[in-house]
Amino acid sequence: MELKYVGPKPIISHTGIEFDNNKEDKYVYLNIVVQLLKALDHDYFEDRTYNYQAQTQRLSPDELYNELKKQCPNIKALMEQENHNIEEEIEHNLQRAEENSVLNEENREVLQSNINIMHDYLVQRSINKTIYYCAIDALAELLKKDHIDHVITPMFQTFSHVLHSVQGSLKKQKSPIDTSLDVFEKNGKLLVKLQVINTKKGGSFLS
Repeated sequence: MELKYVGPKPIISHTGIEFDNNKEDKYVYLNIVVQLLKALDHDYFEDRTYNYQAQTQRLSPDELYNELKKQCPNIKALMEQENHNIEEEIEHNLQRAEENSVLNEENREVLQSNINIMHDYLVQRSINKTIYYCAIDALAELLKKDHIDHVITPMFQTFSHVLHSVQGSLKKQKSPIDTSLDVFEKNGKLLVKLQVINTKKGGSFLS
């Protein structure tokens, strides 16, 4: 098993296979999560703001795996467990297709065939999603542990998506942490700021 890009969410039916481009593969965000983890994982001094140059170079799948393993030491076990889970889900969907009383036999066979065609795609996409949320939880934990009160990044879709996911992770903590996500302009550039209602210690700005 490995990390690699496959594509947006597939919509599988007896009439064919379509893709929902609004539900992108979580793999595309892993590079951003790693950038944020590397930038924020260091000692902080109270009331100080730290600035970082966001790297544009994309990491290879192996490099991503090695970086993510530092934050998710059980990454291999997570991938194996998710592989098991999605295999069971695919088998369940194949069984449902076979037992579908609305479709005729030919359409049932086409549906099963389409599910089988997308087997590897579905498995990989599910593994990518699981590792993405492991990394997001690690990032949220870092913000909480180091009492980082805000993070500002460029207003790119990838960054804002990741920060929104971090919001969700902080909200589901045993003691939920309030956050806000705001877009603003500075020196002609659009930026997005994740404000964490936490004990203030410092902030981070990625440019």
